[in-house]
Amino acid sequence: MNAIDARAAARPELGGVERWARELSARLPALGAYRVLRPPRALAHRAGHAWEQAVLPLRARGAGVLVCPANLAPVAFPRCVVVLHDAAVLRHPEWYSGAYAAWQRRLLPILAGRALRVITVSEFSRAELASLLGLERVNVVRGGVDPAFSPSADAERARAALGLARPYVLCVASRTARKNLAALVPAARALAGEGVDVVVAGGHRPQFGAEPGLDALRLLGHVAEPLLPGLYAGATAFALPSAYEGFGLPVLEAMAAGVPVVASDVTALPETCGGAAVLVPPDGDAVRDALLALLGDVGERDRLRAAGLARAAGFSWDATARGVDAVVRAV
Repeated sequence: MNAIDARAAARPELGGVERWARELSARLPALGAYRVLRPPRALAHRAGHAWEQAVLPLRARGAGVLVCPANLAPVAFPRCVVVLHDAAVLRHPEWYSGAYAAWQRRLLPILAGRALRVITVSEFSRAELASLLGLERVNVVRGGVDPAFSPSADAERARAALGLARPYVLCVASRTARKNLAALVPAARALAGEGVDVVVAGGHRPQFGAEPGLDALRLLGHVAEPLLPGLYAGATAFALPSAYEGFGLPVLEAMAAGVPVVASDVTALPETCGGAAVLVPPDGDAVRDALLALLGDVGERDRLRAAGLARAAGFSWDATARGVDAVVRAV
């Protein structure tokens, strides 16, 4: 019997690591002998570090392998397969609170050195882990897209629930420095006169530094999961101007919803987009110009919509779970 650290799955947010934890907790037990170890909701965030380091090893006692899908694992458990999504905290500690950066910079080398195997989510992240942690054996398993993200998702329900009366360009990202939301501000100002809003779905996380100066954007905060597919499907375009992504799940979710994508041309995003998006430098002028050009070109939007649907069709959470299970079986 193996076990899954589902601490991140207990969080209400749905960032990349939370999505991974939820999907693996739901799908790995169907592939073999896995039990899901989940803390109380109150211990999903900062208060849960003690649970993960002290209680989880006891609850996982007797497990052959403990799968840890969200960047952290208990140091005291000797048989972990750990998913490290990226090395942003090592590459850019200035984007995080001092305490969080110090904790991660101390803990990650220990976890990586003790793990039976490390999994990451892109070739870019594999290169980062090799460069910054000296890891030589890292398996790449890519994330997936839920079938709920489709062009037929209920856009009207999302619009009504979120008060979106005007056409909008969507970004799904937490309000953190690495997401570079300030690069959307020039586009928001330029599009406002055209009757188009720039809408951002995603909350703020205390371990990250929040970006100021985003008043031109329509900040929705945390959006309930049932509304997300429709929120994507109702968008005229999707933009992700991140300065650093280990993978970039939202670009695939937007593609699966039939929405043309503009994304940064840095870190893992070109790899994830696979030629099915407009890629630009992560600065405000470039993002603005790309969005204005895209919204004025129906033919290009149609081309990107078709390319994105084809690209997203190659990713599924079932395939992700099978990839992780194959690594577990190998060790």
